[in-house]
Order: sequence, then structure tokens, then C-alpha cells
Amino acid sequence: MKPASPQALALAEIGGLLLDAALVGLLVFALVDRIAPPQDLAWKPFSIDQPLGLATQAKLARIGADPAACRAALRDVGITPVDQPVREDGFCSTRDTVRAQSRLSPAAPVMTCPLALRYAVWERQVLDPAAEHLLDSDLVRVEHLGTYACRTIYGREGERPSQHASASALDVSGVRLADGRRLTIAADFHKDSPEGRFLRVARAGACELFGAVLGPDYNTAHADHLHLDLSPYRLCR
Repeated sequence: MKPASPQALALAEIGGLLLDAALVGLLVFALVDRIAPPQDLAWKPFSIDQPLGLATQAKLARIGADPAACRAALRDVGITPVDQPVREDGFCSTRDTVRAQSRLSPAAPVMTCPLALRYAVWERQVLDPAAEHLLDSDLVRVEHLGTYACRTIYGREGERPSQHASASALDVSGVRLADGRRLTIAADFHKDSPEGRFLRVARAGACELFGAVLGPDYNTAHADHLHLDLSPYRLCR
């Protein structure tokens, strides 16, 4: 029997190393899969009741790209989305829009299903815990200035379409609490108080869920509200 050539021995050694690496990789994957929180693992099922995690954005993007999956995710937690008629007007569209139960006021505005899903997560995983922890009260209502508006950015001629033109943006102006307090972005956002801290925590949490989040720190046009949208780029101001 001829002895193996140096090249064959080298290849066998490399193959053994690769096999060892693959086994180690499988063991690491199994360990991570077992002990890591589901919200941090992209392959784990999504739930609105999960805290925000490393994989939340990826899961929301995947579900939001599938209209049926988006609606199913809302229904899974008792939110019944009602499909809205599709209207097309130049660059404006209400495609994939729904009305859904929430604590928004005015109630059930028209918005895309991906926006409704992200808002539901924000309400449950950011606003509710922050209200309890910082304000010692329950969130009753989230006040807003609108969602769909067929216009360009700032309504200026020649500008690119606003996210509002596709019902992919929500302008939040304040909240009401169970103890009767009303907090507004205009009056309370910059205060060194529990109310101000709550609103800044609300913005920080929104930045983990939405595309662009614009508020009083961005410009005077956003001095009285937080603009939350589904822009493909990320901006948190």
C-alpha cells in the first residue's frame, strides 16, 4: 500500500479541521438557541408580547413585507385590522392600509399594516412600561395629529413625497394617563421631570422600531409632535 502523499495528508488535515469547526459551530448554535431570549434570535417566532431585542427590527421587516403575515400578527394579540380601500392619486397611495384598535386618539386612523404593527409593539413594549415605571400610572390614550396626507415633505412643491403620502407615518402629539395627567410633546418633552423623561424614553424606544423618528430636537416643524415613519433610512432626532 502506497503511503499517502503530503498533499493528501494536508487535505485530510484541513478536512478534519473543517469538520471540527462545523461541530463547534453546531454546538454554539444549539447553545445560543437554548439560552438566548427569543427577541434576540431572528429565527424564533415573533410576538408583540416580546420585549424589544436584537432581532425585533428584522422580524418586523420580514412580517411587514407579507400583508397576510402582518394582519395575522395583529390578530394573534386580539387586534382586528380592518382593510381599507386602495386609493391612488399620483405619488399618494393607501395600498396595504388598515384601521386597527389601539389607544390612539382620534381612534383607528388609516395606516399601513406594517406601521400599525410597529405602533402596537411601541405601545405595549415602550409606552406601557415607561408609564408604569416613570409616572406610576397607566397609559389611557395616545394623541396624534394624523397619518395619511397626500403631500410632499413639509408640503413644499418639488420635494420628495412624504411618508404620510402612503399612510406610512404617524405624528404623536401627547398622551393621557389614568390619573388624569395629560403630557404633550410641545409642553413637556424638554422638561427635567418624570413627564419629560417619559416622553424622551418614548422617543428612544420608537427609534428601535421605526425608520425615521423626528421630534423637537430635529427642527421647529416637529416642536409639537414625534413623527414616526417607515423610511428605509434610520434617523433618530
